[in-house]
Amino acid sequence: MQQYTLNPIARAIGKDPKAFTKADITKYILDNDIHELNFRYTAADGRLKELNFVIQDAEYLDEVLSSGERVDGSSLFPGLMEAGSSDLYVVPKFSSAFMDPFAAQPTISFFCAYMDKNGQPLAAAPDEILRRAAQAFREVTGGLEFYAMGELEYYVIGEQEDGYEAVDQRGYHEMGPFSKQIDFRTQAMRLICECGGQIKYGHGEVGNFTADGLNYEQNEIEFLPVPVEEAAQHLQLGKWILFELGWRMGLKVTFAPKIIVGKAGSGMHVHTKIVDKNGVNQYVDQAGELTATAHKAVAGMMSLAASLTAFGNTNPTSYLRLVPHQEAPTTVCWGDRNRSALVRVPLGWSADVDMSSIINPLETPSKKRYTNKQTIEFRASDGSANLYLLLAGICTAVRHGFEIDNAEQLAKDTYVAVNIHKDEFAGAVAHLDSLPASCVASAERLRQHRAIYEARGVFDPTTIDMLIRNLEAYQDADLRAKAQADPQFLKELVERYFYC
Repeated sequence: MQQYTLNPIARAIGKDPKAFTKADITKYILDNDIHELNFRYTAADGRLKELNFVIQDAEYLDEVLSSGERVDGSSLFPGLMEAGSSDLYVVPKFSSAFMDPFAAQPTISFFCAYMDKNGQPLAAAPDEILRRAAQAFREVTGGLEFYAMGELEYYVIGEQEDGYEAVDQRGYHEMGPFSKQIDFRTQAMRLICECGGQIKYGHGEVGNFTADGLNYEQNEIEFLPVPVEEAAQHLQLGKWILFELGWRMGLKVTFAPKIIVGKAGSGMHVHTKIVDKNGVNQYVDQAGELTATAHKAVAGMMSLAASLTAFGNTNPTSYLRLVPHQEAPTTVCWGDRNRSALVRVPLGWSADVDMSSIINPLETPSKKRYTNKQTIEFRASDGSANLYLLLAGICTAVRHGFEIDNAEQLAKDTYVAVNIHKDEFAGAVAHLDSLPASCVASAERLRQHRAIYEARGVFDPTTIDMLIRNLEAYQDADLRAKAQADPQFLKELVERYFYC
């Protein structure tokens, strides 16, 4: 049966990609006379890497799909693996198969898993850490599944055009011709979907400005909630396609957390959802009210918020975005529909009315409820994150909310119903913890919380050691003040981490 999807492989095979087998992939490759194949995998630096094959016969195709290939782990995971014993395998995940949208010849690509010398998953591999986090979550919660989705914010930079200038810092949901990069955004969205990503929507974001003859336009692509392991893959796919398409179109794309003082920075908010075996959202009850499960999830995020920056805010420019009195969060708190809080519970379709029938009188009112769409949003992280480690960290934090005795009280104590950035409410939030203000401070908070992340064997100690070491190496305790006072220094800093 033909699948209603933009993924050409799924349409041809007639299956959901999760059901792909080696036989399905082999038949598709042979039937379509495909001779080029790519492996893709995430290294310690958070970026996708690539290995290319030219397939000349069916026997070699079967060998590559079955046994994978050997790679140098000391180059992919410097600091974690020594050159004296560094060989790893990368083995393709058949469910991830997609046609490379940029290849000159028909080329099939796969996301891969790392395997060690014994043929077992590599303990320090980012995707394996995320897999363990998801498994530990299921074990602690009695079989519940952790879902996530990300919001990719980015700037597109092109030559300045005369006429139809957008209002400075007022680009939210702007249309053409005032928005110049809609075609780029929609092309990227279609390519992401063709490659297996699941997108909710895309739109213009607040940030836009001109400088040195260039137009800087901020956009966002938001994904749909999926099991957390898939969510990381979709976000990784999205970043690669945006970078690649921008380069081919003569545009620069950056996920940098901050570009210039006074202009909107780019975050990467993560929405979470917990579902049971029937796919029912456990964050809300039948009346649309938050459940005890939701409060435990929030409490877990509150308890580990400061150390989550070690996974989600990984270079000094991250902390130029996380400054007080702007929309980015700095205080560890949560609230309903509150964009000044670190964790936000957005509108969740809880009103017991059929809005469509109100707007469209010809429609018969439906009793169907859409509270299943309710999510809880973590707002601190940005595009510098190692996506797999960030989602593993958030999954671990939410799980921790089920393990602590005072979850309900912690959620109650950290709830806010005011704009915390206003001076008049400073007293109401004075008792709350703050996020770290630098990579060095983030490393210290990770050191304090590492036992929680390492519990149940989720994060391996060598990865935690590497993260602490890398963060401390920036020696950025005083960089925020220096960057805000010296525009040239800020410019050099942003350029150094521009393509995070």
